[in-house]
Amino acid sequence: MPADVILKNANVLTMDAGFPTGEMVAIAGDKIMAVGGKEDAASVAGAGTRTIDCGGGTVVPGFNDAHLHLFSLVRKLLSIDLSPAAVRSIAGIKEAVRRRAAETPPGTWLSGTDFNEFYLEEKRFPTREDIDDAAPDHPVVLSHRSLHACVLNSRALALAGITRETPEPPGARIERYLTSGEPNGILYEMLGYVGGEVMPPLAGPELEEGMALADRHLLAYGITSLQEATYKNDPARWQTIGGFKESGRLRSRVYMMAGAAEWGKFREAGLAPGSGNGQLRLGAVKVMLTGTAPDLYPPPEELNRLALECHEAGFQLAFHAEEEAAVAAAADALEHVDGRSPVAGRRHRIEHGAECPPHLLERLRKLGAVIVTQPPFIYYSGERYLATVAPGQLPWLYRIGSPLQRGVAVAGSSDAPVVPADPLVGIYAAVTRRAASGQVLLPEERISPEQALALYTVNAAFASFEENVKGSLTPGRLADIAVLSADPTRVEPEEIKDIRVLMTIIGGEVAWEA
Repeated sequence: MPADVILKNANVLTMDAGFPTGEMVAIAGDKIMAVGGKEDAASVAGAGTRTIDCGGGTVVPGFNDAHLHLFSLVRKLLSIDLSPAAVRSIAGIKEAVRRRAAETPPGTWLSGTDFNEFYLEEKRFPTREDIDDAAPDHPVVLSHRSLHACVLNSRALALAGITRETPEPPGARIERYLTSGEPNGILYEMLGYVGGEVMPPLAGPELEEGMALADRHLLAYGITSLQEATYKNDPARWQTIGGFKESGRLRSRVYMMAGAAEWGKFREAGLAPGSGNGQLRLGAVKVMLTGTAPDLYPPPEELNRLALECHEAGFQLAFHAEEEAAVAAAADALEHVDGRSPVAGRRHRIEHGAECPPHLLERLRKLGAVIVTQPPFIYYSGERYLATVAPGQLPWLYRIGSPLQRGVAVAGSSDAPVVPADPLVGIYAAVTRRAASGQVLLPEERISPEQALALYTVNAAFASFEENVKGSLTPGRLADIAVLSADPTRVEPEEIKDIRVLMTIIGGEVAWEA
């Protein structure tokens, strides 16, 4: 049977050790048919074969972002850009909010995203008074780059029901003025509540517009698969994503996690682990570990119970664990589970694992855990880490080389919209460990370009039990492909971040091209 599509004049990196390179890729239907030399193209071509000349470009498996937040990305693309590239002061934030308020009907929610106090002149968060001054007639929420904090103005606080008498929610914190006890607008670990229960949900034309933006945004980065890691994911969101998949408005494949408070609803709806299809599949249960020792939430007994229940129900676990105490709590929970039901081969995940000293890394290795890391954090926040992370923790921060050397599986991700979703910036950061400022964070944790490319292809597929269907250009695997302007394994390391995506192919069909 002849190929439907042939990519020729290409530098092919298959990510399959059995035949790592080639010059031609043949596609039949939505699968890889063959990879070979340029002389092999004629043998698989037919009268109806479409030929794409890659012009010497590099062909790699489509990128798989192993941890991002799709609906937060949609909201960000529709929101006020408060990133360090856009604003550098509280005054700049106020002006950006003031401009959006001027073109928005009073009473309508305004959302700003990606502010980072470290890069503001004042080195502080904005407060409710700052935002009130800019938009007194609109409820406003500004989300921190980390998504673990947000700032509300007075109108938004009132709509959220947050007053001086409001108690601290479990695992969250309401910052208050010392003299009056009134909330100053800064909330920690409450963005999910504000976005999910206070603000009107994105819906209708606004959601459709935002999803179309997100679809093009991801495809332009060569992302053909994403792993949706939001801790509030429920069956309604599953249905929403399914609708966008069916309509073709969202083309990247989705592995969706279930929120820890929602996973029972999936079971009630008849959705078991692995439910779905090649376009949308149900995956792990996302467990948020928030706070710091000794006040981690959920507490150990509750965490152990939840972990065992999910494990025995057949679900993979994905622990949001950044600081050392949280990573240790996740390891404790997995060891608790392992004592009652073996965890070997279940690939339970540590999302972030930012602070992971050697003794914890060894525990995770024994448990067969997968670390889903965020290399671009090094690039975008490395300067801040070097200035603010405790000296005792800095040697263990976002390590990649050490886990790989010890045989721990590591997958790459962006945590978008926390930072841009560009996998090539992540690959660059994993190879160089260099921040945008030029400073280097833990050079001993550098990995090779080949290893870094694997983070976003075969390793990411392994993290979601999909390595037999995607992640490499192996015959029979999905024809999900990115065509790059240069070879990340051959250019100078400093040039990797500047490589462009020329074309993105999903299931053998061109989904995007520059």
